[in-house]
Amino acid sequence: MKCSDRVFVVTGAGNGMGREVALRLVRRGAHVAAADVDQAGLAGIAELTRGLRARLSTHVLDVTDGAAVADFPEQVLDQHGRIDALVNIAGVIHRFAPFTDLSERETGRIMAVNFTGTVNMCRAFLPHLLTRPEANLTNMSSLSALLPFASQTMYSASKGAVKLFSEGLYAELCDTNVHVTTVFPGNISTELTRNSGVDMLDAGNKKIRSTTPEAAAAKIVDGIADNRFRVLIGADARALDVLSRISARRATRLVAKQIKSVL
Repeated sequence: MKCSDRVFVVTGAGNGMGREVALRLVRRGAHVAAADVDQAGLAGIAELTRGLRARLSTHVLDVTDGAAVADFPEQVLDQHGRIDALVNIAGVIHRFAPFTDLSERETGRIMAVNFTGTVNMCRAFLPHLLTRPEANLTNMSSLSALLPFASQTMYSASKGAVKLFSEGLYAELCDTNVHVTTVFPGNISTELTRNSGVDMLDAGNKKIRSTTPEAAAAKIVDGIADNRFRVLIGADARALDVLSRISARRATRLVAKQIKSVL
């Protein structure tokens, strides 16, 4: 799917990977409706795209608010006239802690933002995507959906739900004009990990290399352009995906040991 002159809706566009994806799309000639709960972050991306040929609109949106999400497509249509693609990047991470140490409020928020928020957006926008000659729906899962991460069990569960939901949509829509792409990033140096209280996992004295948001965004946009089924981002994601296919138990224990050394 080409990006130029197409209208993309990008959630989580106020910072991190979402912002970089929106910026890269605009630079490739796409028109972008950037959505986030962070009004200051949206103001920042608006400033970064000022003067570029393609048009970017900003929208303060909480993806867990079903009523607000249901009304959002009409706002995009008012601004851009059509909707060609949806990129669901908005997400949160919880503190690194065992499941039994997490409150019901913490676990509920993770599922509400990461999974229910994605479902809300797909429900609102899929009818519009299906009317286009060609469209794309991209959902952000995680390496932790392919391989569980101890002390991030609820985050892994939420992203595992996104994985199966997204790939289920692919199966339902594979004979339609809507291409479905699922993204599996590894360790990305964004605000997401910093807000969890851990900047980077450290295995002994050797830090695990992280991917920059800019490099991750390039992979995501290229994956959309190529209508890929899956996009794995980072050497860690590729290596652990292979290892988990060879021995799921060994891969799970390896990651658990590395995280335990940090905690």
